[in-house]
Parts: sequence; C-alpha cells; structure tokens
Amino acid sequence: MEENRQFPGWHGTTIVAVRKDDEVAVVGDGQVSLGQTVIKGSARKVRRISPGGYDTVCGFAGSTADAFTLLERLEKKLESAPGQLQRAAVDLAKDWRTDKYLRNLEAMLIVTDGSDLFVITGAGDVLEPENDIAAIGSGGNFALAAARGMYDTDQDAESIATKALEIASEICVYTNGNATVEKISKHK
Repeated sequence: MEENRQFPGWHGTTIVAVRKDDEVAVVGDGQVSLGQTVIKGSARKVRRISPGGYDTVCGFAGSTADAFTLLERLEKKLESAPGQLQRAAVDLAKDWRTDKYLRNLEAMLIVTDGSDLFVITGAGDVLEPENDIAAIGSGGNFALAAARGMYDTDQDAESIATKALEIASEICVYTNGNATVEKISKHK
C-alpha cells in the first residue's frame, strides 16, 4: 500500500497576492518550520526575478530547495519567452508534471508580472485566481478569506495583503507575522 504523505507545502508558510488598481502585492511570512519546531523566523519566500529585463514577483510555499529549483526553471522559461508569463508558467507546469526529476518536487508558486497572476502546482495546474486574490500555504485559506473581506474597502493591494497575512499568522501556528512584501505594477 502506498504511503499517504501529506504535502508539506500546506504546512509551513503563507503567501498571499492581491491585485488591485493596476498593482499586485505579494506578501509572505518568514517562518521555516521542521515538524513542530520553528527553525527560522526571517526567511524570504517572496522574490523578484528579472529575466530578459521583465520583472516578475514569485512567492513559494513548500520545500525551499524544491521551490528554488522551480524558480530557476521559471526564470529560464521567461528568458526564452520574455514578457510572456502565461506561456512560461504553462511550460513550467508541463515540465513539473512530466519530468522524472521535477515531478517529485513539493512546492507551490504564486507568480505575477503585474498584469497576470497565477498559482502553479506540481499537478500541472496554472490557475488564475478569482477575485484578484491568490493564497497558498498552511495559512493560505485564512489569508484568502481575510483579503476577500477587505477587498472592497479603500485599502490598496499592499495594505490588504499585509493585513491578511497578519490575520493568518494569528490563526496558523506555521505562519508568523514577519512579512516580506514585493509590489509590481501592471505593464503598460
């Protein structure tokens, strides 16, 4: 019988992205957990990459080494298709699902170029979130609910995403309030 492993991407971080008024804010917590032990509280799980001169913001949940491998692959895809995030994301998801090495990687990504916003999974999914909000990780559902509740206020994308992460950190033991924020504007 196959061992029933629980995907570690759901245990150990919270990433939330909010798109509002031609800007996307991606916010991630800084907690790294090993089982029930906090190993580090100030990790950067949200990063900006600029392949081909086109800025892209990425947030990741799951195994850090696996996520870095995927971010490197995404960067290469974007270098071969500059400014085409959707194409690069779909190509990465195909590789992730079919490549013998990549299919064992356990992570999830949120990626945005300011115009497009996607969640990429190892199941081959490239998902455009509804309501201009995406969230992944152990506190993702809490952050998603909080961000949706604040979206129709006069707050900007960064304020909503930051407050949503703060709320998630008060509920999820695998999430802390040490936020990394990256903002990116819609390409004109």
